Amino acid sequence: MSVPENVSYFPKGLPIPVAEPDGLSSPYWAGLRESRLLVQRCGGCGAWQFGPEWICHRCHAFDLEWVEVAPLGRIFSWERVWHPSHAALRQHGPYLAVLVELPHAGGIRMVGNLLGDPRQAVTIGTEVFGVFEHHPDSDPPYSLLQWLL
Repeated sequence: MSVPENVSYFPKGLPIPVAEPDGLSSPYWAGLRESRLLVQRCGGCGAWQFGPEWICHRCHAFDLEWVEVAPLGRIFSWERVWHPSHAALRQHGPYLAVLVELPHAGGIRMVGNLLGDPRQAVTIGTEVFGVFEHHPDSDPPYSLLQWLL
């Protein structure tokens, strides 16, 4: 599912998220542009991990694969952010930052924004689903994964 066209929750003026110069996270960002959530899984021991690394956290193998997973999870932790962390966010608070656990992907956790009313009640353990926010006209183009209840 994608955020409706012409709707942007990412304010203009924030730095555009891009892959590191070494290309480590390039598959993740490319997957988001295709409305796919890709995370790493070790081909040797089967461990899941996020964020991207060159080496498996469990067995230290260099045998990591990018695997598509459903953008479904549950809130592990959250925070209502009142103070802007960047000048472009001064008029956009509060907002909800969530740590989402993906039980079907080894319990890896991802930080993201919870869309909707920023003053809504949030409960740890609540199921959420990811939606893709595309910015094709940006230079360079990019996409984000946002979360909804």
